[in-house]
Amino acid sequence: MGHPLFIGHEIFRGSSYGTHHPLRVPRVSTVIDLSRAMGWLPADQYISSPRAKPHALHAWHDPAYVAALQRVEAAQETEEGDKERFGIGTHSNPVFPEIFRRPATAAGGSILAGELLAKGGVIYNPAGGTHHGMRGRANGFCYLNDPVLAMLSLRHHGAQRIAYVDIDAHHCDGVATGFAGDPDCLMISVHEEGLWPRTGQIDDDAGGNAVNLPVPRGLRDVDMAHIAQALILPLVADFAPDAIVFLCGADGVEDDPLAHLSLSNNAHFEVLRGIMALGAPRLLVLGGGGYNPWTVGRLWTGVWGILNGHTPSEEVTQEAEEVLRALEFVGNSRGRNPPGHWFTALRDRPQEAAEISPVVRQRVRLLAQRSGLGR
Repeated sequence: MGHPLFIGHEIFRGSSYGTHHPLRVPRVSTVIDLSRAMGWLPADQYISSPRAKPHALHAWHDPAYVAALQRVEAAQETEEGDKERFGIGTHSNPVFPEIFRRPATAAGGSILAGELLAKGGVIYNPAGGTHHGMRGRANGFCYLNDPVLAMLSLRHHGAQRIAYVDIDAHHCDGVATGFAGDPDCLMISVHEEGLWPRTGQIDDDAGGNAVNLPVPRGLRDVDMAHIAQALILPLVADFAPDAIVFLCGADGVEDDPLAHLSLSNNAHFEVLRGIMALGAPRLLVLGGGGYNPWTVGRLWTGVWGILNGHTPSEEVTQEAEEVLRALEFVGNSRGRNPPGHWFTALRDRPQEAAEISPVVRQRVRLLAQRSGLGR
């Protein structure tokens, strides 16, 4: 495979979970538009995501649950018991017009990525990253679990050892369920302590294959840099994976409405650069959380730029500024008065701190010792 490939779809442009749901904001469509406006997304690097068919989803998901999603989409209403049995129709996982088609399209892109990466390469699927979805139940805005399906697809197409690195603000409970105890899957999750779903405690190794690092509120760039250099990158290097799946959730960035971390997008960019430098033969980058349209769009566009050798610190083009100025964030105070650089630059100002958090330093040391680093 030559240049990195971007998997997207127009279904994400008009689809919304509802006017009051955190996923009312445009995300994937913004990344597509910004990447094109920056001149970073030529037609030969863009693939329109296929919609996963039910039998492909059955690789992990319960057929009865998949059928329920299709039925609810067709009827646009639930039946008695759907909420209790399948988690469909809750405040977090509402009924909306594309309740099956939208997640099946994201999943289809991740499944396709596993196939396209059979001979190596880099693929970006920003619509992916629905890491809370359970085998037979919607969970945490996630109706399907495309990271699990992607990893199964990678396995099917020749990648045995997979390193899964997740820096979303929320713990990847669905992926942990899917790959618990698998000796050929290294799972690393850095997530906000005490934040829903409140799983992924530091002593939870998911049967021996997971490294969970809950971090305190207010995490800064220097903290994430230490986590990457002292824990994530050495662990992945020692594991020597055939493939790396990197879930680059944007909800750890300052000004996200659902989390309480204080990272700039520079932190995510540097973790990505470190992962790329490891030289794994296959790299799949997924989106994940993020509920502020400006912070998500700028971060995930910057990720695509880095995958292609561009520098997100460049000022945006006039066309990209027009995309950013057209965004709205109704119902949030930042939407009423966004800072000027959200319109004119992809790169945030660094969230600096005088020193690494003692809590972070202590927990990284503990996990590194437990994992045998430095022996």
